[in-house]
Amino acid sequence: MTVALAVDAVHAGDCIELLQRIPAGSIHLAFADPPFNIGYEYDVYDDRREDDEYLTWSRRWIGQVFRVLKPTGTFWLAIGDEYAAELKLAAQEAGFTCRSWVIWYYTFGVHCRYGFARSHTHLFHFVKDPGQFTFNHQNPAVRVPSARQLVYADARANPKGRLPDNTWILRPQDVPGGFPANHDTWYFPRVAGTFKEREGFHGCQMPEQLLGRIIRISSNPGELVLDPFAGSGTTLAVAKKLGRQWIGIELSKDYVGRINKRLAQARPGDPLDGAEDPLRSAPPTQKGKARPDLRRSVPRRGRRTERAARMRQEIQRGVVAAYRATCQGLSTDHMLADPERNAEFIDHCKWLNIPGDAAVWNQTLLRVRKQGRLPKMPNTRHRMPLEQMDEFLFGSEVALQQLSTDFGVTLDGILCDPELAAQFDQLAEQFAPGHPVFKYRWGALALRKRAKTARRRAADCRQWLTAALPRARSIDRVDPAQWDTPGVFVLLGRGRVPLYVGETFHLGPRIQQIMGIPAWEALEPEAVRLLPDDRRVCLGLKSVLIQRLNPALNWRLLVPEPELEPVA
Repeated sequence: MTVALAVDAVHAGDCIELLQRIPAGSIHLAFADPPFNIGYEYDVYDDRREDDEYLTWSRRWIGQVFRVLKPTGTFWLAIGDEYAAELKLAAQEAGFTCRSWVIWYYTFGVHCRYGFARSHTHLFHFVKDPGQFTFNHQNPAVRVPSARQLVYADARANPKGRLPDNTWILRPQDVPGGFPANHDTWYFPRVAGTFKEREGFHGCQMPEQLLGRIIRISSNPGELVLDPFAGSGTTLAVAKKLGRQWIGIELSKDYVGRINKRLAQARPGDPLDGAEDPLRSAPPTQKGKARPDLRRSVPRRGRRTERAARMRQEIQRGVVAAYRATCQGLSTDHMLADPERNAEFIDHCKWLNIPGDAAVWNQTLLRVRKQGRLPKMPNTRHRMPLEQMDEFLFGSEVALQQLSTDFGVTLDGILCDPELAAQFDQLAEQFAPGHPVFKYRWGALALRKRAKTARRRAADCRQWLTAALPRARSIDRVDPAQWDTPGVFVLLGRGRVPLYVGETFHLGPRIQQIMGIPAWEALEPEAVRLLPDDRRVCLGLKSVLIQRLNPALNWRLLVPEPELEPVA
């Protein structure tokens, strides 16, 4: 599949003309925040069209979005009150099915002298096929705390929280503690002029956290995201940070230049701008003056806190007993990396009727270990030589980077949750097929242990921050026998965009292996840079090149901290 418009690029021009250059069925997710036709002052676009003209134009670009989306693709539309109903009907006429009608509520709304202040935007969630589309409901980064967690301090609560559902909610300032983020009224503060994340050149900048929720739940790492009205570049910046490929279209050449500057500062794995908990921007009610008649209505938390503490102690005692009964002298890392051993541990926790679930018990096991409260066991540490991991370690790294970026979780968080661990196993298998699950997980644990070494050795390779890299070679011209030597390789995708920096004992055979794997072929790698070197140097060299090139598939924990400065 070849996209006529370059990927990971912003294109200046008319959206309908440029959309026509994208092949049908090539986009996974489209997000559009078009002009609202309310007279807003753009630099080149006229936002004062007649109704018929605006709606005809809207039907044309919506039809093109439908055409370029994959059969399982998703389309999110942000629109104001004036044309929300009309554009919803236009999208349905184009063939879309509306899955959700979400209200984005924001502070710093538009003041109306003779009407209620406007403080919301409509977000329509459309799909091409209502029976098959991406909806990552288990992604903890899009889930919200449940009432068990927020109100009752219940240790049995699902640590992943719950999905947003359908409820109308008042403003958080008006009802303290009564504005949960778990409904189809989403509260994210508008990016006002005084906010530090404000880019300053576009008056309708979207919050990164809002786009993060949409991109995470409606696409997967490595997939292609389209924004036909790039504006301030928020969709593209978030897509890049979350490890997606992206295409932007923007009418204003001036905006395109400013977007490119913003994107140059964004890297895969970077945190999204803005508070993850949007209520942080609301004035804290507890600092205000309480009305005497309301003071007694606030429930006391003392007893609930005591019950929660007793529950945690009960869980810890049970987890220690379950570990003692099932570990067979193995470490906690081994218990998490070995699915069979972990299943035995989980089954024993169930048999003991310990409150909670598998994720709670595994997390408690790690917490108790860090507190030094686990019984001492014989030294049966599992060791796997690095050369034995050479054929699959890159699969572990890609899976770890994609899940940690997309879900906002650590390696411990992945391994403790059986559902997340299964997703990790599946991703690692896709990028390095043919190995047992235990090896993928053990490889991830080995990567974490090697991260400190990588950052330390990077200082000895800092000259590669600016040194000329070897010329890029066509992948099909790499002779495995000629390049059967240790070293570092840089895999380049479409447009010579860096995809992955790897270290290996066998450069040529490793490139040959990767090129025969469908998951890598889907990324359309074009070329590779080969840097043969002493095996002891490779880890530091890899770390430096990750900092320099910002490839999408490398784990960010391998980047030097603080980042190295070039040699003067």
